Amino acid sequence: MRRLWLLFAQTITVVLALWFIVTTLKPEWAGKSGQSLRLASTVMLQEAPLSGVPVQSSYRSAAQRAMPSVVNIFTSKEVRQSRNPLLNDPFLKRFFGDQQGQAERQSSLGSGVIVSAQGYILTNNHVVEAADEIDVALADGRKTVAKVVGTDPETDLAVIKIDLPNLPAITLGHSDQAQVGDIALAIGNPFGVGQTVTMGIISAVGRNHLTDNAFENFIQTDAAVNPGNSGGALVDVNGNLLGINTAIYSQNGGSVGIGFAIPVATVKLVMESIINHGHVVRGWIGVEPQDITPELAESFGLKQKTGAIIAGVIRGGPADRAGMKPGDILLAIEGKPVGDTTEMLNLVAQLKPGNKAKITVLRNAQQPTLEIVIGKRPALRREE
Repeated sequence: MRRLWLLFAQTITVVLALWFIVTTLKPEWAGKSGQSLRLASTVMLQEAPLSGVPVQSSYRSAAQRAMPSVVNIFTSKEVRQSRNPLLNDPFLKRFFGDQQGQAERQSSLGSGVIVSAQGYILTNNHVVEAADEIDVALADGRKTVAKVVGTDPETDLAVIKIDLPNLPAITLGHSDQAQVGDIALAIGNPFGVGQTVTMGIISAVGRNHLTDNAFENFIQTDAAVNPGNSGGALVDVNGNLLGINTAIYSQNGGSVGIGFAIPVATVKLVMESIINHGHVVRGWIGVEPQDITPELAESFGLKQKTGAIIAGVIRGGPADRAGMKPGDILLAIEGKPVGDTTEMLNLVAQLKPGNKAKITVLRNAQQPTLEIVIGKRPALRREE
């Protein structure tokens, strides 16, 4: 019996000694989650294993999926300075000759998103507008020259094209399903520092009346967006494109947490029209609308508090030919309610020129439905 007890005691002693050695020198063998780092003879620290799984709050997979599709855009154009008007005098021309204004090159930067392996890139119109040269730098280090396929100043979108193989096209998301509070990542090249990812949430959807654009339906985000981010991507937690970053609200030129992106639902329609036609084809009925405000409703004794009142009708235009009159209030277009002039413009723009559309108006307490042959919206002419 004594011999068995001694054998048991020796076995326990050996096991404890081995356990102490393993936990000290090879803690991972003992099933511990960390690794020991000996910084000094008496200091031991724990380090997470290299094969550790990213924590749930990380969005690295979304960033890694979308970043290769976001490019840096560098543009330049030649600007000729105006000459002194005194040099137009014939007497001075005899001494100084016909002096032309000096020319200088101006450079700017922005971002873009590869949307097709065929080389199509989406960006903002103001990034490439009037540019003589457009250079594109990809995330993998490749650089090339791009050409403009078409632009749409009314949404501040542009499509450019590059000719390179194996282009990483981004996956388009569903901006119509985005809701306030959803996580969003903004990817671009702010201030030219290089590709940068910032995180925030969707602060609002359907923002309008913020810029000079005729068609606005912005996604608002508090993800940091700065100069140079224009044309970059706003993506969801899966790395899918939600919108094209286009504007910020700022009093100092930097981000204050109020950025705006053009939703991918709008982007897709504009892009397809530009690629197929070289420009955007929109519907048009030839009216001058005005929002119905509470003050306006009270002034004219209107019971209707929403919609768009027709302030003017272009003579000979589609609406005029269909019998629409100033003072009519647009209630619905093809069965879709009209809340204000922005909604009216967007609904009409989506109609195909040449097709007939039914538009319901409020006139003298009645709601007649007019059948209008949709015209083609004239191209926007910007002042030089």
